Amino acid sequence: MTVATDRKRITLKEFLSYDDGTDTQYELEDGILVEMGTESTGNTSIGMFLISIFLVMGIPYYRLATKHKIEVRGSYANARYPDLMVHSEESFTAIDGRKEACVELTDPSPILVIEVVSPGTESTKNYKRDYQWKPREYADREIAEFWQIDTERSWVKVGTLVSGSYQFATFQGNEPIVSPTFPELKLTAAIVLARGKRN
Repeated sequence: MTVATDRKRITLKEFLSYDDGTDTQYELEDGILVEMGTESTGNTSIGMFLISIFLVMGIPYYRLATKHKIEVRGSYANARYPDLMVHSEESFTAIDGRKEACVELTDPSPILVIEVVSPGTESTKNYKRDYQWKPREYADREIAEFWQIDTERSWVKVGTLVSGSYQFATFQGNEPIVSPTFPELKLTAAIVLARGKRN
């Protein structure tokens, strides 16, 4: 992920209508466009696999989103672009029919956000964004559950919102993933991570 263009600050409204003529995806950090980089086939495969699981579990298709943004609080305009979002009925109803699919601060929040984290050591901006900033931002939005899928470290972390912050459980190998929001889920970390590789 790299900071884009001339670092001119823009509003959320400008961000949602921004088009530089490319297929580049951006997040918005304090009004600055941040390029998300090219999505790997492994990451998209994990996302599509999880969508198929949620569909089998009976989650309506319209509540599963890979291209929806979410506004988060900050000193200026901020918006994230999660890999997968599971809407509540209320959050989907709030954005239904909008030209740009963005859950704004005044809207009800989704019930689950999933991020396939970017590679990087603890000193990199990618790591800080995925492991420090996003958990705070999503907790502030009162999203009940937040997953971090890390193919580099071979784990799935499931964060449960407790008293305004996430308490994370880490799942590796053949450990069953425990999801408080979806207790009927029958997945292991190994199964999820394997979907990011060609078998």
